[in-house]
Amino acid sequence: MESGTAERIDAAAFLGAWRRFDADDNGYIEGKELDDFFHHLVEKLGPEDITEEKVQRMKEQFMSACDVTTDRRLQIQELANMILPDDENFLLLFRRETPLDNSVEFMRIWRSYDADSSGYISAGELKDFLRDLFLQHNKMVTEVKLEEYTDTMMKIFDKNKDGRLDLNDLARILALQENFLLQFKMDACSTEERRRDFEKIFAHYDVSKTGALEGPEVDGFVKDMMELVKPSISGVDLDKFRQILLNHCDVNKDGKIQKSELALCLGLKINP
Repeated sequence: MESGTAERIDAAAFLGAWRRFDADDNGYIEGKELDDFFHHLVEKLGPEDITEEKVQRMKEQFMSACDVTTDRRLQIQELANMILPDDENFLLLFRRETPLDNSVEFMRIWRSYDADSSGYISAGELKDFLRDLFLQHNKMVTEVKLEEYTDTMMKIFDKNKDGRLDLNDLARILALQENFLLQFKMDACSTEERRRDFEKIFAHYDVSKTGALEGPEVDGFVKDMMELVKPSISGVDLDKFRQILLNHCDVNKDGKIQKSELALCLGLKINP
């Protein structure tokens, strides 16, 4: 393995490269995909000049160490074990199992396991989450193993060692996808552009298709809105901004944000 590889490739970069070359997502790359993958890896490790010799040397180095069945193909787990440090490798396998592409579902999970509404996930709450996750995947895990996994997760993600995880920690664990709102131009000029964007945005967060945002739908919208200006937010921050938004937009005080109410807050006229 090239010196410094583990320090210079993280789970996100590795998974991005793997998905690019494992086109059928079967957990293997083989044939020409192998050459392309290692060429990409050498590029990532740059900045030195890339030569075919370097690519082939790295490829053979990994193949001799990882390809235990000598079938000239690599499994994602085999390569991850060679390249990634333990904490990033653990995160990588978690990402493959539980991809999340919507902040609404993420906030539903957060609210479910932040049982005491403290704005944090305790070790006990994290253990409950992991237990349910394994059940969802029809995997039986002993209590001893569950304790081990919980301890590992806390060691990796509890950066300030206070025995709890915040909103951003859980987002990293669950590999929450890019903020949906980043694709929109917040300075859209024409009324028509703004109206079109509003319709797309509201439809994304109105997961229940009721014509109103409520519960985790409001949470998801608030989270993504806040992160446009403040990339790292806490559960406590989110609750404060959620209440501010409801105070401002929830005209009929039903605890929901109707489509017409949100449009009014944003200075938009929408078709009834």
